Order: sequence, then C-alpha cells, then structure tokens
Amino acid sequence: MRADTTGKICLDDIYTRPDPRAYFSTLRELDYHIPELAKPHFRALIEEYRAATGVRNPTVLDIGCSYGINAALLKCDATMDELYERYGGPEADGMSIAGLLERDRDLVRSRGGAAGGSGGVRFIGLDSSRPALEYAAGAGFVDGAVHADLEENEPTAAQRERLAAADLVISTGCVGYVTERTLGRIVDAAPPGRRPWMAHFVLRMFPFDPVEKALDAAGYETVHSAETFRQRRFATAGEQAQVLETLSAAGVDPDGPERDGWLSARLHVSRPAAR
Repeated sequence: MRADTTGKICLDDIYTRPDPRAYFSTLRELDYHIPELAKPHFRALIEEYRAATGVRNPTVLDIGCSYGINAALLKCDATMDELYERYGGPEADGMSIAGLLERDRDLVRSRGGAAGGSGGVRFIGLDSSRPALEYAAGAGFVDGAVHADLEENEPTAAQRERLAAADLVISTGCVGYVTERTLGRIVDAAPPGRRPWMAHFVLRMFPFDPVEKALDAAGYETVHSAETFRQRRFATAGEQAQVLETLSAAGVDPDGPERDGWLSARLHVSRPAAR
C-alpha cells in the first residue's frame, strides 16, 4: 500500500467512488470507528450551543465529510456497525446507486427526527471529492454541500455564503491534511459577531498548535481533551512503524494507542472567547 509523507497509508481512492460501498468495505477491515466515538461529543456541543445562543436549529459544517457519515450518525442516530452492514452486506451488493440513494432517503425520512437523533440540525458538507459530496447530498445526509479545496483556493462568493451559515464546525480526521488556511477561510466567511464553534478530532501525529494559534488570533479559546480516541487499526506494520517515528519527531510520546496498533486522535474544542 502506498503511504503519504507521515507514513499513513493513502486511501484516497475510496473517497472518489460514486457510492460508499468501497469506503465501508475497506474501513470495516480496519475497525474504523472514530465518527461513532465523536458522535456523543458533537451532540453535547450542539446542545451546549443551543442553550448558550437560543438557536434551536443550528447548522453544522462537516469538514472532510466524504459520504456524509457524521451527518448520518447524528441525524439518524445510526451506528458505524449499522452503516457497515448497510453498505457492506449482501443486500447492497446487487443494488444500483439509485437504489442505494432511495434506501438512504427512506432512512432519513424515517429516522431523521427519531429520539436520540439530532433533529432540527442542518448539515453542510465540505469536501474536495465531488462524487462523495454528491452522494451525501443525494442521500439526504447533508442538506447543503460545498465542493472546494480551501487549502489552495479562496471560496467563491456562493461558497462563502454557504460557509457563513455554519453555527458549528466539526471534523473527524481531516485536520492535519486540512490546516489553519482552511479554518481561517471558514472563520473569515462568518458574519460579524457570529463566529462558529468548532470541534475537531485530530490524529496525535499532527500538531494542533498552528491551528490553535490562528484561532486564538481570530478571538477563539481552545480546550483540549486529555482523552485519546482510537481512529482505526494500522493497515500494515510499516504504517505503524512510520507513524511511531512521526509521533516521536513531533515530540509526542509514542507509548499510547499507536504502540498497541491504533491510530489515535485527540479532541480540540474551540469557542469564540467571551467579550
């Protein structure tokens, strides 16, 4: 398997298919569960935001949303195991993409307001993969989509308008590949006096300091969770060895979940500082 400069294997091809079957069949083998571990923390932050602002139906921007996984888990109160079976089970094998989409729309219609789900929350997906975004929107998991690479490009006027609707910004693993450039452009798109709250699960091998410094300059305060969250198992011994080296080079104690065979993340929550 090809690895990137951090040593992490490159799985780019599973994010560019017209439906999520390859995504789930690949990541199921690696016990990828970070969206489910993140789910209660995102839900708690949404409720905190509602209580603090009085906004009952907030809009959540999911950076690197791919096929709308975080939105599906939150909106429909789904689990990763349920989605693995949904797209990796025998029923999905013979279905057309149109059939998959219709089945997903039925899920959203039947469980979008279910007890335990994040009813009333609107989700916007941001991703550089057009096929994944189109699927997420077609399934009804996300209510709006921004197809953009904000690392390389300023948002267009239409994209800025859509980004400006965000009350909260979340991510589960893209920060590190996405940097303070993207987050800065999202903050810059926000209306005066209404900067979005943020919650990012970031792999431990990626320093969060540059992002925190940029957010601090924009008027944010960041709280870091001491807890670590397992993202997925290493795909190969070589991937594990290289990531352990990357951790050590970054000054991070490698004697954590990575030593036990797991890529792991920490949660960083950033809110606008009280004035």
